[in-house]
Amino acid sequence: MIQETHSDTIVASPVYTRYIYIKKKKRLVASHFCRLPLSVVELFKVGESFTAAARDQFQEELVIRPLHSGDIYASFQFRTLWDTDFLQERQKVSHYRLFPKSLGQVLSKFSVRELHISFTQGFWRTMQWGQPFIPSPPGAELWVWFHDTVSDVDGNWKELTNVLSGIFCASLNFIDLTNTVQPSASFKPLGLGNATDHRFLRYATLPREIVCTENLTPWKKLLPCGSKAGLSVLLKSEKLFHSSFHSQAVHIRPVCQDEQCTSKAWELRQTLNVVFDLYTSGQGKKEWSLFKMFSRTLTEACPLATSSKVYVDITDNPELFELSPATPLLSQAVVLGDRRTYSVFDLTRAEMFGQLRSLNLLLRWKGDSDMLRPLLHAERYVAGFGLQTGEIHTVIYNNHPYRAFPVLLMDSVPWYLQLYIHTLTVTSKSRDNKPSYIHYQPAKDRHRPHLLEMLIQLPPHSMTEVTVQFERALLKWTEYTPDPNHGFYVGSSVVSALVPSMVAMNTNFTQDQPLFSSFVPVKEESSYFVRVYTEPLLVNLPTPDFSMPYNVICLTCTVVAVGYGSFYNLLTRTFQVDEPSLPLAKRLANLIRRIRGVPLLA
Repeated sequence: MIQETHSDTIVASPVYTRYIYIKKKKRLVASHFCRLPLSVVELFKVGESFTAAARDQFQEELVIRPLHSGDIYASFQFRTLWDTDFLQERQKVSHYRLFPKSLGQVLSKFSVRELHISFTQGFWRTMQWGQPFIPSPPGAELWVWFHDTVSDVDGNWKELTNVLSGIFCASLNFIDLTNTVQPSASFKPLGLGNATDHRFLRYATLPREIVCTENLTPWKKLLPCGSKAGLSVLLKSEKLFHSSFHSQAVHIRPVCQDEQCTSKAWELRQTLNVVFDLYTSGQGKKEWSLFKMFSRTLTEACPLATSSKVYVDITDNPELFELSPATPLLSQAVVLGDRRTYSVFDLTRAEMFGQLRSLNLLLRWKGDSDMLRPLLHAERYVAGFGLQTGEIHTVIYNNHPYRAFPVLLMDSVPWYLQLYIHTLTVTSKSRDNKPSYIHYQPAKDRHRPHLLEMLIQLPPHSMTEVTVQFERALLKWTEYTPDPNHGFYVGSSVVSALVPSMVAMNTNFTQDQPLFSSFVPVKEESSYFVRVYTEPLLVNLPTPDFSMPYNVICLTCTVVAVGYGSFYNLLTRTFQVDEPSLPLAKRLANLIRRIRGVPLLA
């Protein structure tokens, strides 16, 4: 902390090197409070001293992948690496520079080893778009590994969901024990440690969660540059949410910094994936640019980023599309078992922006081409009729022509769908396919959901169908949603597998490689990890006629008003004898007689 007592007070700290940037004489000066009267030169010197002692770094990447359907897939990845070790030091860290303090306090207070949270609007269409870099189910998903020193995991889980609900302005506070499970094999740690004690793992989804601007704004505030500089200037909410698919996520985990893992660090990876539809955008022709997608162009890199790059997948170029401006920088990476070629635009180089100080990539389609079917695909639906029983069908496709491989299927079903586990059947090519591993935890009414995990061997070029029957429960009238006739959502099934790779995978996790190809550690050169989510289910339950209370109230009020009202009037009304008045003719005659002075008629 540096303070000066004269009139131009300067309060400088690494915490203040966020959000607001001032450039003067080609030097970057960072400050957190613009209301302070700052001395630019002195603050720049202060920033240099703190940068020298900084133990964190920030990287940002944008990957643009043209899809064969004419749509375009854009994936943002922001990575903050913090050289500190909570797991061994167990210390309370009070100094934050690039890493968000709100998330750092969450890790420390709740003893979190890994945290993965995503908010998704729309469904990823695997058969049309291929596999995403980082998959996520529709709605909200949260899974957390706690440290093995936590004694009350459920208590920490409940408090953590409430805190994250406030940080991301979401409905995560609706996560409770009725929609939380403890998977035994499906969700292993993606960072350091091979934890096998699933007692410290919690997983929950909210498939009906609606993602909106109020979720995107706090997500952008976690970035060191906010939305003021770098790739984050493209994150314009009205464009992002006017798309076919939108997903934003936060992943926190401990990682190794070298191959021997002599030093450890915390990695915060913020990802945002969006698919712009050709027809939804209203342009009607296969031509895309940064300005058409985001209504903005790139003008500079984030000043706090050590790396800021834009990758454009040109593996199918020039047969499929034309890219301009062209760049001599090319890069090859093995992504999802396939070797891809990318044009690289390094935003830290001033010549990338040209004389206009603006970079606007343009892609023009030349023709259509067929897309290779993904090797692994899954879907799910509900069968049956009536409101008493039904059947859940999960279909898993292995499109590899000659290789068989196992997959791990996880299903979390709410308690009000009472599964008949003895009706569980698994068939492949019209034959029974007995799972080699089954873990089933039955539900408890109003306490916990069903959990079913199975290890299934998929034959080559086959379709495997998993079916199970269920019975719908009758809820209490206070347990129905405000729109019960809309139905109740059931979260997506999760299919995890090691899919055979077409090329040798890179097993060196610490090697310098693009962020989009290094999220999941690869332990074998012959296979790569894939996680596939199915569609969420919408199930109708027996619903009472909620209009009956209204009808009863109206009828009761009518009876009370007519019957009791009349009786009450008879009891409380006072009666008076009223003398009958003279007929109209006699009254007119008396009026005339009064005028003439003649005696009145009786």
